Amino acid sequence: MIGNDWDLLLKDEYNKDYFKKLQKFVIEEYKTKTVYPKMSEIFNAFTKTSYENVKVVIIGQDPYHGENEAEGLSFSVKVGIQKPPSLINIFSELKSDLGIDPPNHGSLVSWAKEGVLLLNATLTVVKDTPKSHSNKGWETFTDEVIRLINKKEQPVVFILWGSDARSKKYLINNKKHLIIESAHPSPLSAYRGFFGSKPFSKTNDFLIKNNIKPIDWKIKDI
Repeated sequence: MIGNDWDLLLKDEYNKDYFKKLQKFVIEEYKTKTVYPKMSEIFNAFTKTSYENVKVVIIGQDPYHGENEAEGLSFSVKVGIQKPPSLINIFSELKSDLGIDPPNHGSLVSWAKEGVLLLNATLTVVKDTPKSHSNKGWETFTDEVIRLINKKEQPVVFILWGSDARSKKYLINNKKHLIIESAHPSPLSAYRGFFGSKPFSKTNDFLIKNNIKPIDWKIKDI
């Protein structure tokens, strides 16, 4: 399914009734509607960040629903696609926090390769219809992913932006881990606690304190 250590960890989920029903539903949706991301990119968050390499988890809601925006990573858009407002605000906070200038594109693939699992609670969406694949089984699957990461011996940083992400907090009870939570970076809420929250420096301070290589948050221009 994924092609790395996630497959062994998730094999029981693949065989559960809810996941088989989810698979059938998603395949039919791709046949009859325009669904994002591409089917081959649904599990990009996992292929780009193996379980072993997870240092940070950033939880999103569902993929971007605009044409060709989503690439299977939360908050990330493909190179050449206009940056969405939430991502612009994320880059603004990155500049304020660490002095890192925004890249000329919106792809967060380099973060994924650094060990940042960019996990959406729902992994697919119908074009122009946010939350269209919510409550179909994806949340059961991604909740299990969070539980698995919670079991890791190595400390992990969970970044929870907004109420949807913060609702997953109950799944994280390992005291080794760090939870960073704030308002969502959306323009509707960014000024209510996202700006000035310094999630990037707090993450790296925690990783360094635990003798883990910090994240290189700088994204190269393309």
